[in-house]
Amino acid sequence: MNHRREYEIAFVGLKPGVHVYEYKVDDKFFIPYGEQDFSNCDATVKLLLDKKSGFMQLKFDIDGSIQAGCDRCGNTLPLQLWDEFNIIVKMVDEPDTLNEQEEDPDVYYISRNESHLQVANWIYEFVNLSIPLQKTCSPEEMGGPKC
Repeated sequence: MNHRREYEIAFVGLKPGVHVYEYKVDDKFFIPYGEQDFSNCDATVKLLLDKKSGFMQLKFDIDGSIQAGCDRCGNTLPLQLWDEFNIIVKMVDEPDTLNEQEEDPDVYYISRNESHLQVANWIYEFVNLSIPLQKTCSPEEMGGPKC
């Protein structure tokens, strides 16, 4: 997949402590990932990166809206996105082996030689995980002409 530089963080030059990044996510962001079950994405992802010695803590705050089809009738619904996700990124000598063995999905390993952190795939996953599981018309519309 073509990684976009705007979603790369050059962490090697960052001082220890908290650093804030903000990303605007719209339908163009999802093009490299193929067709989605929603449209008109208008989301903001705020990323707090807390750099420490040997690891980084990342907190992703998702806020925004999308349009998706009702599970019952297929009508287009506006849906709010809101959630937060945490990732621990550890710098190690053999990241591939450790990533395969790691059972905690919130821990990710990178090589000590890395200088950039690509966050686009995490943003993609977290926006999708922020979509409500049940997408239905409001109670006033259920059973009516629209649903």
